Amino acid sequence: MTPGKFIAFEGGEGAGKSTHARMLAAALQERGIGCIITREPGGTAGAEAIRALLLDTSGEGWNPRAEALLFAAARSDHVERLIRPALAAGEWVICDRFVDSSRAYQGGAGGLSDADVLALHRVGSEGLLPDLALLIEVPPEVAAARTARRDGDAPDRIGGRDADYHARVAASFARLAEDEPERFARIDGDGTAEIVHARIMAVLSRFGVAP
Repeated sequence: MTPGKFIAFEGGEGAGKSTHARMLAAALQERGIGCIITREPGGTAGAEAIRALLLDTSGEGWNPRAEALLFAAARSDHVERLIRPALAAGEWVICDRFVDSSRAYQGGAGGLSDADVLALHRVGSEGLLPDLALLIEVPPEVAAARTARRDGDAPDRIGGRDADYHARVAASFARLAEDEPERFARIDGDGTAEIVHARIMAVLSRFGVAP
């Protein structure tokens, strides 16, 4: 059986990752391509429990090193129990965030080195990388407005960090995409959902998927 493809959606808060992951999964299913949609942190019972710890706004929170360890642990369970089995069964896996988010958030914005984040990933998930990382980019003011509509006055612990932090996240994602163009596709996310979806489908043509 031919292994499936692994597609990750990346980007900052309010970029539209969750919306476009759902739209892509629906488009693939319409074309007869079996797929599952999942998220990080999350996707398995253990990883969802860690997600709750990471995003809970009560208490003092976690330092960047602890955050990176927790994300790596959640990802390890996710990869072992859901992602690798689905790929081996020939399904496509559409994931809302993966290791590149840790590289941007705990790495570039949080102060950890990229080497350290990737070392944790090698131990926890055997270095698995998506076949394609779709980086959705939107202007800061658009991201802020979307996040405010989504979260109101109750952002989670990471989403509620200040604008400087999120600017560092965006810059980190941009550097990753520039350094690894063979694995990243940068998507202009400023437009209607239908327009942005069409841009994504055009990129998926590299895998033989009709727009």
